[in-house]
Amino acid sequence: MDVGTNGEVSFWYADMGGVPGYRPPLPGDISVDVCIVGAGFTGLWTAYYLKEAEPGLSIAIVEKEFAGFGASGRNGGWCSGEFGWSRHKYLSSGSRAGVIEFERQLRATVDEVKRVTEAEGIDCDFRLTDCLTFAQTPAQMARLRADYETAMSWQVPTTRLELIGGAEAAARIRVPDAKGALVRHHVARVQPAKLVRGLAEAVERRGVAIYEQTTVTGIAKGLVTTNRGRVTAHRIIRATEGFTHGIPGNEREWLPMNSAIVVTEPLPDDLWREIGWEDHQLLADASHAYCYAQRTRGNRIAMGGRGVPYRFGSKTDTRGQTQPETIEKLKDILYRMLPQTRGLRLDHAWCGVLGVPRDWCATAGMDPQTGIGWAGGYVGLGVSTSNFSGQTLADLVLDRQTERTALPWVNRRPRKWEVEPFRWLGVHGMYWLYHRADRNEAAGGGKTTSRLATWANRLTGR
Repeated sequence: MDVGTNGEVSFWYADMGGVPGYRPPLPGDISVDVCIVGAGFTGLWTAYYLKEAEPGLSIAIVEKEFAGFGASGRNGGWCSGEFGWSRHKYLSSGSRAGVIEFERQLRATVDEVKRVTEAEGIDCDFRLTDCLTFAQTPAQMARLRADYETAMSWQVPTTRLELIGGAEAAARIRVPDAKGALVRHHVARVQPAKLVRGLAEAVERRGVAIYEQTTVTGIAKGLVTTNRGRVTAHRIIRATEGFTHGIPGNEREWLPMNSAIVVTEPLPDDLWREIGWEDHQLLADASHAYCYAQRTRGNRIAMGGRGVPYRFGSKTDTRGQTQPETIEKLKDILYRMLPQTRGLRLDHAWCGVLGVPRDWCATAGMDPQTGIGWAGGYVGLGVSTSNFSGQTLADLVLDRQTERTALPWVNRRPRKWEVEPFRWLGVHGMYWLYHRADRNEAAGGGKTTSRLATWANRLTGR
């Protein structure tokens, strides 16, 4: 499949005029109050809230590439405040009331990101909207109905979540064979690279030092070692998410799952009218393989999905370059969801990695013995969850007991991923089963959910 640009980190940087230059590296050995490893959303939000609470703190962020090089500058731009993990799994580390409160506070991150972007003058194309997950078969609609009923049983307000029928769904966006959609209200579309770069500038204005081109080679109590020098610190935050496997001793902590996106050329107004996508709703589907999309500020469609889900040995991409077969799969998804787009040029394709814990549940925490904290394992929901991580980690660094630090995701320790080749076989087996389940459902008229999807979930603990 021909595509204008493959890689170069992401389209979001091309939209800003190109990949940014580098800040200077760590100049040698230094000592600070807090050292943060990773200049993505998690690390930057943590620095932001630490400085908001204690302006006098000395904080250094060390980053291998540049601020926003990873998933923070490559994601689909969904600021959703979404709880996408198993609520029941969190009962092992908290109460039902705690899980409900956790979800309530996550929803509030959408307004919090809006508040900060306005206060800091960060122009990131932030736009409040809805997210529509479409069902194109009866089986998919049954799954959406089950998701809705489960959410209602966990006290998710109807002002947040709504189940609509096929006619109403098609009136929002003309997805063919729409049987209905699950609507999440009060979410936001963002241009993620603009957000992460703006946030980096905001923390720098508050006196946070960001050292780029600095590779971390070890994290221990009170000490971060790098190829440029040593950082001694009272508190250390590991904010590396999908790149955590690259830190010695953390190779099996979180699996780096690949996700990829293609972006079309700008659509003319008459095509938008034909599609019916008049607003800027976020778009997804209820297939097992799953896709996600947004209408960009520049009137393009950004369509994402898993593609090749995992590289052997937790290897990652080269500056966002993705495989031709992944581009073909995303093109097919685009045409399935929006056949009106056939013939459009694809201007950009790229991929990145997101962090996946063994139980598929996000965590944040602080080891009181070592003073080393962490957050991540967002499984694709990092734009909003990282904001909440920053708030939570700031409390933990400052030894504050708050309503956030008592939530059931704090200090949760899932078991580690298996060694290779079992890790590769498990993940690829899971997605083979998901794709086969989607094909089997289609062949059967989409009437019932394939058992293969259930087996896939059991295989990897999803």
